[in-house]
Amino acid sequence: MLDLKLLQKQPELVAKALKDRHSDVRLEDFQALDSERRLLLGKVEALKGERNRVSAEIAALKRRGLESAELVDSGASLGERIKKLDEELALVQNSLRDWMLNLPNIPDAGVPPGRDERDNAELLRWGEPRRFAFAPKEHWEIGSALGGLDFERAGRLTGSRFAVSWGWAARLERALVNFFLDVQTQEHGYTEILPPQIVNRKTMLGTGQLPKFAGDLFKLENWDYFLIPTAEVPLTNLHAEEVLEEESLPLAYTAQTACFRSEAGSAGKDTRGLVRQHQFTKVEMVRFSRPDQSFAELELMREQAERLLRKLELPYRVVSLCAGDLGFSAAKTYDLEVWLPGQNRYREISSCSNCTDFQARRANIRFRPKNGGRPEFVHTLNGSGLPVGRTMVAIIENGQEEDGSFVIPPALRPYMNGLDRVKAGGKG
Repeated sequence: MLDLKLLQKQPELVAKALKDRHSDVRLEDFQALDSERRLLLGKVEALKGERNRVSAEIAALKRRGLESAELVDSGASLGERIKKLDEELALVQNSLRDWMLNLPNIPDAGVPPGRDERDNAELLRWGEPRRFAFAPKEHWEIGSALGGLDFERAGRLTGSRFAVSWGWAARLERALVNFFLDVQTQEHGYTEILPPQIVNRKTMLGTGQLPKFAGDLFKLENWDYFLIPTAEVPLTNLHAEEVLEEESLPLAYTAQTACFRSEAGSAGKDTRGLVRQHQFTKVEMVRFSRPDQSFAELELMREQAERLLRKLELPYRVVSLCAGDLGFSAAKTYDLEVWLPGQNRYREISSCSNCTDFQARRANIRFRPKNGGRPEFVHTLNGSGLPVGRTMVAIIENGQEEDGSFVIPPALRPYMNGLDRVKAGGKG
């Protein structure tokens, strides 16, 4: 959520941000609502002043042993008018808040211009995509042939965009979770958290999933609870309604959770395999920062996500998202895209974003400056470190051999009891 004063005093800045994002949100709607709010507020305050004057006159008469039915009726009439205007004001204020909750964050000045992913700016590439002496296959072909990935039974159990992992595939997923968490906690200094994977409406509002993206969420029937789309949601809201001490910043949390997404609007995209599932496992990174340090924290988080890919020896590239491709809550985002030889292209495997004070305002997360002064909003950051399914996709496709087997990256072998290759039958 943006600062109301910013909207009122610098509307041109917000208008430019909306234009840069190619957003259909109309600033004129805010200005109309805010004008109506000010008008109603002025009327209410004037009537309350008049009611106070009448009440004072009535009290003065009573002290002299006198009464005035006319003044009493006037006070009652004023009370009714104030009540009606207060109700109108509450409706306008609710509409104004709803409008502000649907307003995206302002892109940072360093974000490249553009409308969609075709305009994202490539920053670097790491690793050389492997040259195959045979036509590389996609992961779902290899994984199914090796007996580890079962989409047919998952379809019978639930439906499309789900998978059952057998044997080596389930073991590989567990190995990746442990590997990611060990690196994040032992090398990168994150505190491991195991949060709830069902959260309430207020928590979803805090990180920006609601109200705008309700259609992307799975909601529990008969409960105002939601399955989380990412651990960013509970981790960021751990400090909702709190005032942190400046000395405690930055805070860094990591968590492994299941993630649930309806994939609304993705009909026909990635219908086979693990790339776009309704349920998947991911290790998330969340950081809380002082405002003056948050962009340095973003660079650090990006480096930490990159290090995981380098340890797994997976070729990737880094792109800076253009303004039109930014997520709703983000001011700046780096995407890490891993090379998938089966698709012959780079695909997103991690997004690292600085949300500045946008989420902190919604969730009311502040810090107390050590030199005194009023509490300020923290800056929140989040990033994937990493999604397990897409990492499995990259490992299978980049490590595939002509005989249908695939090689396990050396960094993962200690987590697989030394297994270096998955062959037919799921054995090394």
